[in-house]
Amino acid sequence: MTENKEELSFEEAMEQLEGLVEKLETGEVPLEKAIQYYQEGMKLSKICNEKLGNVEKQMQQIMNEHGEFEPFSIQEEES
Repeated sequence: MTENKEELSFEEAMEQLEGLVEKLETGEVPLEKAIQYYQEGMKLSKICNEKLGNVEKQMQQIMNEHGEFEPFSIQEEES
């Protein structure tokens, strides 16, 4: 990975994370390399989580007509 992780978009981080998971799922990765992939995956997961948190904060602000922060949660439709 040559790109700075802080500069990755959510989609780029997810794509790299998915690639690491695919490599680990093969079961043919040496232990040392698997640990390295796992650590890299945890860093990418943290980046994705932070980006989602930022988007949620932005949505809270957008959804509130008065410009004040209010709790925002996505509700699933009941079947």
